[in-house]
Parts: sequence; C-alpha cells; structure tokens
Amino acid sequence: MKPEDIIKQGECVYKKPTLLTDVNMHYCPGCSHGVVHKLIAEVIEEMGMEDKAIGVSPVGCAVFAYNYIDIDWVQAAHGRAPSVATALKRLNPDNLIFTYQGDGDLAAIGTCETIHAANRGENIAIIFINNAIYGMTGGQMAPTTLLGMKTATTPYGRRVDLNGHPLVMAPIMAQLDGTCYVTRQSVHTPVAVRKAKAAIRKAFENSMAGKGTSMVEIVSTCNSGWKLTPSQSNEWMVENMFKKYPLGDLKNE
Repeated sequence: MKPEDIIKQGECVYKKPTLLTDVNMHYCPGCSHGVVHKLIAEVIEEMGMEDKAIGVSPVGCAVFAYNYIDIDWVQAAHGRAPSVATALKRLNPDNLIFTYQGDGDLAAIGTCETIHAANRGENIAIIFINNAIYGMTGGQMAPTTLLGMKTATTPYGRRVDLNGHPLVMAPIMAQLDGTCYVTRQSVHTPVAVRKAKAAIRKAFENSMAGKGTSMVEIVSTCNSGWKLTPSQSNEWMVENMFKKYPLGDLKNE
C-alpha cells in the first residue's frame, strides 16, 4: 500500500491528487500552503480542467507552486499576478486562470493590480493566503499584521500611530462592482478544509462562467514567523486572526 493511499475493506477512499507532483514541498511543517495546494489540485481534477488550467504565481512563499501542482504556470513580477492573469484570460477565454498570492504580495505591492483587476470584473479567480506576516523573508510586518502583533520589524507589536491599521482586503473587494464572489475560509480543521475546497470550486466555476472576479481568502498560519508550534499556531489563529478576519462569504452573486 502506498503512503498516500488509505485502503478500507478493499476500497480506496483517499488518494493523493494526481496533479500533485512527488517533489518534496519546501513549506515549514504546519504551514497552510500545502493543504491549499492539495485542494486546488483536487478541484482542477474534478472539474476536468487539467489541460486548461493556468496558475499565476508571483513572489513570496508561494513562488514555487509550479513545482507542486502539475499544470501550466506563469511567473509574475511581485504583486503583478492579477495583471498577468488578466492578459491570460483575455487571450485564452476558455482556460481556467487563477492567481495564488500571499498577503505581502496581494495587499502590499500588488494592491493596485488586485483592486483594478477586480473592479474591471476580470474573469479570474484569486486565491489569497493571509497569514498576517512576511513569511518568506524573515517574519516582517505585513499590511495584514494585527495590532499589537510582534514581528521582526515590530518587535514591540504593531502600533496604529507608527504602522497604521491592518489592511482588510475582503470587504474592499466585496464592494467592487466587478466581483461576484468574495469569501474567507481556513484549513485548520477537516470541516474548514471541506468549506475551503467548496469555495475554491465555486471561484473556479465563476471564472469559467464569465461572472467576474472571485477571491477566496484563506486565513492561514505561519508558525515559523509567529514563533509557535503548528498546534499553537492554529489556536492563536482562531483566538486572534478570526476576530479581525472572520470566516464566511462577504459576497456571493
């Protein structure tokens, strides 16, 4: 029996998505990225879009997504994924086009591209991983870092007078006429994983149906950046992140 297969009474009830490669992931143990990668691969397979899916990965922890999900990928400059996705979708309207971005990419250097692509109603899906920190470059403050949260650049905690308020992207996106679906999910429990998968599926279906821009925000952990164990990170996320970034649909048309 292969490790990725669980056999019960002679029937395979679970199998690793065929689109996931055998390359060992570089993500830290407990990171949410690996789970979301699996969900994306499952949804693409279930939709039969293996040969028509194109992902756009910019800069950040997700930059090597093309190593793990065996579809076509385009590398974008930092923050420019929605602009690249716009071109891809307009040139290839029958393809499933999505971006995979972290909060430092989408909500900092890429805020302009994100908002304007959504405001135009580009038929793309945006997968937004929000762990409230710059995980790849050493744990610095991100636009989404919570007030009082300690990071490498806010060792005494984020302050309003010095650092401003956390940037909450989902409500901004939900107000734009070009968005059709904006939701927040997480992957910290089995129930949450199922809801996140359904949200990704809906966003991809919206893209193919030409309904406009969809954004699925995944409120995530960064145990390395947060200096916590994976289990402690999940607890901290529930106790702190969910207060500022509550789960659920913000727009569903």
